[in-house]
Amino acid sequence: MKFALFIGCTIPRRVQHYEVSARAVLETLGVELADIHEFNCCGYPMKNLDFETSVLFSARNLALAERQGLNVMTLCKCCFGSLRKANHILKEEGALRDEINRYLAQENLEYKGTLDVTHLLSVLHREIGPAELKEKTTRAFKDLKIATHYGCHALRPSDIMGFDDPTAPVLFDQLVEATGAKSIDWSLKLECCGAPLMGINDELSMDLAEKKLRNGKDSGADFICVACPWCQTQFDSVQEMMASQRAMNHHLPSILYPQLLGLAMGIDREKLGMDMNRIDVTGIEAFLS
Repeated sequence: MKFALFIGCTIPRRVQHYEVSARAVLETLGVELADIHEFNCCGYPMKNLDFETSVLFSARNLALAERQGLNVMTLCKCCFGSLRKANHILKEEGALRDEINRYLAQENLEYKGTLDVTHLLSVLHREIGPAELKEKTTRAFKDLKIATHYGCHALRPSDIMGFDDPTAPVLFDQLVEATGAKSIDWSLKLECCGAPLMGINDELSMDLAEKKLRNGKDSGADFICVACPWCQTQFDSVQEMMASQRAMNHHLPSILYPQLLGLAMGIDREKLGMDMNRIDVTGIEAFLS
């Protein structure tokens, strides 16, 4: 099993421990990764300013992966959304595809529409499966309650993303429970984390994050679990900022899913970047049996 790993822009700059932990878990599971150093931005920041340019950015990445005959796996939900939507649009709209390919031809590249774009969680759930992941655990969690945060871009638009049921998803919950932890029910599970508003309306962004964190805590969660760098930044770095600015009393640490899974698989905590989280998550190790 081999994929072209698309890291994107945010992970190397803000959430390096997501890449570190994902690579450690995937290596242990025997998933081979190819690093295409020519990859550029997925185009997400430009989608509402210049749609065609955003599609061109995505198409260039897809063409680079196609040249190596590999499907693309992302860690970021925004990159997943951008690349998968572009892949869908370019397959459907021949005139746009031809125009994009005229630009790509300047680098001797061509988008052909022969690959698939997937996300880390989809690979773990569909290609490996919760049952096999459970067999790989060496120290399952006990009495640990997790609030799963799905993120927006993986679920919508559902007909294009094909990630899970957009109103009643179970994929992430099943992956969490493969580690022995319990995935709790909580009413704001599918609400936005607020990250897209940070830098535009910081107060509203923090309001959305605070509301979710309070709901998760009140619903019995010990930790919130994410699989997106933007969501992790919001629930880790921004939560730390909110704790000092707003005197929050519903502290709910955020852990990345490959960190959670890696601990259950017995991978060394340093290889999972456990000390790179802004809010201390080492207490989660006390739940390991």
